[in-house]
Amino acid sequence: MGDYALLYILFAPFFGALALIFVSNRQTLLVRGIAAGSAFISLIASLYLFYTYDPVLGGYQFVQRFEWSRQLGIALYLGVDGIGTPLVLASSILLFAGIFVSWHIKDRAKEFYIWILILAAATIGVFMSLDLFFLYFFYEMSVIPMYLLLGMWGSHTKKYLEMTDPEGMKQRDSVGFIFNFGSNSKEYAAMKLVLFLSAFAVAAFMGILLIYKYSGLNTFDILVLREHASTLMHIPVLGTTLDKIIWVLIFFGFASIAPLWPLHSWSPVGHAAAPAATSMLHAGVLMKLGHFSIIRVAFEILPETTRELMPMAAVLCMFSIVYGGFVAYYAKDTKYVIGYSSSSHMGYVFLGMAALDYISLSGAVIYMFAHAMATGMLFSMAGWVYDQTHTRDIPSLGGLSNKMPFISACFVVGCMASIGMPGTINFIAEVMIIVGSWNKYPLQVVVAVLGIVLTMAYLFKMMRSLFYGPMDQKYSHAYDAVAFVDRLPLLIMISVSIGFGLFPMHLYNVVRSGVDPLIAKITHVVPVAAAPALDAPAPALHEQLAARGVQLPDSRAAQ
Repeated sequence: MGDYALLYILFAPFFGALALIFVSNRQTLLVRGIAAGSAFISLIASLYLFYTYDPVLGGYQFVQRFEWSRQLGIALYLGVDGIGTPLVLASSILLFAGIFVSWHIKDRAKEFYIWILILAAATIGVFMSLDLFFLYFFYEMSVIPMYLLLGMWGSHTKKYLEMTDPEGMKQRDSVGFIFNFGSNSKEYAAMKLVLFLSAFAVAAFMGILLIYKYSGLNTFDILVLREHASTLMHIPVLGTTLDKIIWVLIFFGFASIAPLWPLHSWSPVGHAAAPAATSMLHAGVLMKLGHFSIIRVAFEILPETTRELMPMAAVLCMFSIVYGGFVAYYAKDTKYVIGYSSSSHMGYVFLGMAALDYISLSGAVIYMFAHAMATGMLFSMAGWVYDQTHTRDIPSLGGLSNKMPFISACFVVGCMASIGMPGTINFIAEVMIIVGSWNKYPLQVVVAVLGIVLTMAYLFKMMRSLFYGPMDQKYSHAYDAVAFVDRLPLLIMISVSIGFGLFPMHLYNVVRSGVDPLIAKITHVVPVAAAPALDAPAPALHEQLAARGVQLPDSRAAQ
């Protein structure tokens, strides 16, 4: 596998999706086998990547570069550092688990697996990309599968069902119904997701184009831009400077998918409508694209601006933690509870990022990995309960532990991981975020600790209502996960969460190897000299760069 590990991880799902196109939907076992096989190749390669990544050497490893357009400075440039490596592993784990969570799907199973594989491959592509063009390309690619998975295989909420007539045909397919913001239909959830993510992605793309234009380097190469671009961005514009405008576009453009309050409202609706495997990937890795892209673009390329403006994230993260937690407490739909819980927990990641501390940022990256496992467990089990009872209405359920002892036991573990109990990797990540952020943001840390108490309240409330107390006899037909394919995904995620919780050092060392040089650059930025004039011709611009000691690659200087 060696140096080509990234290519195996990225393209195995793509080739699996391509192979499924030529298979009939009637060949159910072959469809499942191809999907599981391609996901397994990606998982094995990800494990190899994670355990052979050298944290002592650090930097970007397993690098592959394929020139795409020399004139435009675009290349398929792949590589992982200590921040990207665990997120690639999380994506591969959730893809493999999601294939088995969806093992019994009957409605157009081939098409479902095709879009799940493409969705996972797109998220993996973001975590690997060292070229801004392809980072954005993979980022946008993830939106298309989400729209189709929600719109075709999603489910309506109870509120939607109450609004339809007994035949369920009340304006079902009209444009007016899709845009009815009170309907909570799966069509509405898919449309809202696309509109939110596409609109804010345009803002992020504007920031990327401004970096490309005014860096004067004629490249989307992140490694080149991080060394030289920030010296060219301090241009007065509208009472501020260009670097701040770019930073705001990048931050809020990507923060929408994170999702940061008040840009979050598409996410819980999407969780509620999505099938279980889609919710797992949505909460586990899709939401992390925002944090990762901010780190990769804003932190890497504009470190000084990040140090100045990141405190706004420390303010907004408090609203994410508190608002998401309270809505989750009062929600009566299982997926809404887990969905708003995920939005709340993403506030912890932003807090760790905002503190700009070695410990806090390392904790934020580890928390992204930990949250993927914990939320993956909860969404997969919420999907199982829905498949058995055909309802997500928490007050109408209860006593299911008598029928589902394995699922109820796994649900307890999932709740413990989400709360951050000792013995799970979530506990280590939360402690690091809290300790690393205390000196700079004590108020936010107090809010974060209260948020943990609130998390315990709504998860215990949901667990009690679902699995304990009297059971309605109309659910007596429900059964437990007994088959190996049904238990395997839960056992994988539980093993990863507890395994890294007990033996976290390799994960910690890998993450620190990516975080340490980034924080050192942000907290010890050399003041920037005055920027060259925007109307300076290209040769003059390169002369000014050379005068400052900025050495460009020969190909870039020639351009």
